[in-house]
Amino acid sequence: MSLDVSPELLAQAERGPVDEADFIATVRDSLPYAYKTVEALADRLPHTDAPFVDDNTPPTDAERGQLLRALASNAIRGSLERHFGVTLAFMNCHNVAAFRPGTEHEAAYLEFTSLRSQVLHQSPELRNC
Repeated sequence: MSLDVSPELLAQAERGPVDEADFIATVRDSLPYAYKTVEALADRLPHTDAPFVDDNTPPTDAERGQLLRALASNAIRGSLERHFGVTLAFMNCHNVAAFRPGTEHEAAYLEFTSLRSQVLHQSPELRNC
């Protein structure tokens, strides 16, 4: 299960649309490592002229699981992007990058998310992540 959904949030979803602030609070509480990682990247991005900031610190298995659950879900990933005002990219089960929105067609984003980059960043220790 990706999220620990409260009975209140479940009832909200059963009635209709889910309030994104309530959903983000659930993500924050359910996936604290993933949330804090994205939050830290979003905090760093405005303070650099670099096209992106990333965190490729090898996480524990539990932390990696949180990143995978957060970034593999369109709903969770999109909510995090909207909440923090960034565009996220993800590589090798742990390398999370935050880009400025609207830069998805620029060289840095295209290179980070390229097949070439994925192949060049392979390593035996990431084989089963």
